[in-house]
Amino acid sequence: MTVTIYDVAREAGVSMATVSRVVNNNPNVKPQTRKKVYEAIERLGYRPNAVARGLASKKTTTVGVVIPDISNSIFAEIARGIEDIANMYHYNIILCNADKKKDKEIRVINTLLEKQVDGLLFMGGAVTDEHIQAFQTAAVPIVLCATKDEHGVIPSVDIDHEGAAFDAVSTLIRHGHREIAMISGTLQDPANGYARFQGYKRALESAGITYQEDLVRIGNYRYESGVEAMKYFLGLRHKPTAIFAATDEMAIGAIHSIQDAGLKVPDDFSVISVDNIRMASMVRPLLTTVAQPMYDIGAVAMRLLTKLMKKENVDNAHVILPHETILRLSVSHVNS
Repeated sequence: MTVTIYDVAREAGVSMATVSRVVNNNPNVKPQTRKKVYEAIERLGYRPNAVARGLASKKTTTVGVVIPDISNSIFAEIARGIEDIANMYHYNIILCNADKKKDKEIRVINTLLEKQVDGLLFMGGAVTDEHIQAFQTAAVPIVLCATKDEHGVIPSVDIDHEGAAFDAVSTLIRHGHREIAMISGTLQDPANGYARFQGYKRALESAGITYQEDLVRIGNYRYESGVEAMKYFLGLRHKPTAIFAATDEMAIGAIHSIQDAGLKVPDDFSVISVDNIRMASMVRPLLTTVAQPMYDIGAVAMRLLTKLMKKENVDNAHVILPHETILRLSVSHVNS
């Protein structure tokens, strides 16, 4: 049978209120009494009921995290940053995978709020009007992590995605490339996909290079779409000399397509991307990429959320963390 606080109180010869004070680390308990209660807890194997404690304190010390794709290593690294800071501040994490489906994201958000989480982190993905409506009806703080809403309504931690793409394409241009193709993410995602596409176009424009619609293919951020997009570029009569992929996964897919066609990177095509997942330094040739600080995004987002949950002063509710170009072996100068 379940051991209750009443059982512990009777075993220790104290009131239930005293047991409650001990369990909740109230300092107003004599050391000898505290020792008796802990000994009774150990003998009986009592586990405090977190739900009941939450109802009493109106706090569950639990944070809900909505993740778009749990198999994507980007979000795994961000989640690690979230959990480390959550542990530091004694919060538990409920992690929910939403499969990049808006309806499921909304459903998961509402479910977490029903479970009385103290705060919510929404990770990655497009933030639509439906998301904003769900967030604004919540009675707890919300922080967007690795994404942001178009109007800056919800606190967020992210990078400058347009700037990261601009830097990636500018790297190719400095290496003499002018026929630069892009494997883009969905343009319906303004915070990420569309922003990186705009960075690509801005870099071309800054260098006086004409934008060519047939040098852009839309992928879904994953490896397979990189493979398929590169097959398309390989079939063009006038092939590009360089590929900018919006994510490392798509870039790796493009590299493998090039290699499967009996060609070489970077001898025949240079390839660059954004993210710097672990696989970027495992693929051959090593992938040149613009790194986003994934662990730090998670850690800073969780720290921002703790401040909001504790009603502490927040100087900046919209944090943009720096990105960095990592030059490796997948980019070379155009042969003259």
